[in-house]
Amino acid sequence: MNVEPQIDWRTKGFWWPGPAVDAADFVAAGHHLFGGAFTWPTLVVRRTAIEHNIRTLADFCVRHGLAFAPHVKTTMAPSLIAAQVAAGAWGVTVATANQALAAHAMGQRRVVLASQVLDPAPLRWAAGEAQRGFELLFQVDSTTGVALAADALRTAPGDRPLRVLVELGYPGGRTGCRTLGDLADVAAAVDAAPRLDLAGIAAYEGGLPEPAEVAAFLDRVRVATRDLGRRGPLPAEVVVAAGGSAYFDIVAERLAGQWLPGHHLTTVLRSGAYVSHDDGFYRLRTPFRRVPDEGFLDAAVEVWAQVLSTPEAGLAIVGMGKRDVPCDEGPPEPAWVRRLDGTLVPARGLQVSRLNDHHGFVATDDVTPLRPGDLVGFGISHPCTAFDRWRTIPVVDEDRTVVDVLQTYF
Repeated sequence: MNVEPQIDWRTKGFWWPGPAVDAADFVAAGHHLFGGAFTWPTLVVRRTAIEHNIRTLADFCVRHGLAFAPHVKTTMAPSLIAAQVAAGAWGVTVATANQALAAHAMGQRRVVLASQVLDPAPLRWAAGEAQRGFELLFQVDSTTGVALAADALRTAPGDRPLRVLVELGYPGGRTGCRTLGDLADVAAAVDAAPRLDLAGIAAYEGGLPEPAEVAAFLDRVRVATRDLGRRGPLPAEVVVAAGGSAYFDIVAERLAGQWLPGHHLTTVLRSGAYVSHDDGFYRLRTPFRRVPDEGFLDAAVEVWAQVLSTPEAGLAIVGMGKRDVPCDEGPPEPAWVRRLDGTLVPARGLQVSRLNDHHGFVATDDVTPLRPGDLVGFGISHPCTAFDRWRTIPVVDEDRTVVDVLQTYF
């Protein structure tokens, strides 16, 4: 897919009242973030941080013998996804059938859909595209889901089967079979279905609170995989897919390598939030805090908002709210203040206390006083709910000159 975004009055964060301009021409003009081509709030991405993060996790996967299918729901930005694949990704992961369609339109040929697909239309579409070399791997965690998929494919074009991962879960978790017996039953149903091929096992450990629980769950994934191998339905080439952005070190420790006798194993890591990282949720949970010798990630997202009012002592109101920044896993983190004269100072002693739709309440002290017209640069917490708020996102260098423009498709 090669759709050149245009910038005009519809483009959030940009100030462009005149005729529309192609993003490439906008970038070529060398606009600076604070040069008049933007209004506030604006979300930007730092190029050096993105490039560093992509390279860091690609290298991690190579060192540990992991295939990598980054979860692209984080950004749904074609140029970033292409960069992740160019860095060696085995495929990409998505969360919904719509995202699978978008990834296909972006030119991706192998997509892991980390969910059960119960709608017949996407399954029939995937079966048709499989005849042209597209590979979709989707998850199932019930015999009902297997039956619905098999029924949908009875009238699908072609004869190539779709590949399926049976999902193992844990009590209180999201999806996935809760017992090894249930997992074996679902695997047997897939094996018996005429247009489905059992590819392996999927799991998601990211909802568990402690590393020890994650390790125990991933050990259970190994036990389940070996159990299916003994029962017979697993193919010669087996996929085991796991891994969010909080425990990929434990995934490497527990699932990497050739530990399935009689089969060749591809362990697929599906981390996604790493690509931009953050200044909150994942800053505290990144595995590199446990294994610092393996590398580090750099927060790439900044949101710049203007101080609109300082109506009382200790309070500033900024023009940034829930429509602009994520707040599901913690508030934005004040990082910088840009004064009206262009001076940039660290935002010490500032804290976001709450957000309305379009306003943020910032608690202040005497260390970094705020005045109307000042700009505050915020880091974000939880990137997976940040990019979807912005259709067009400027990429800036360390001088905050625009060097690219991202387009997102959610």
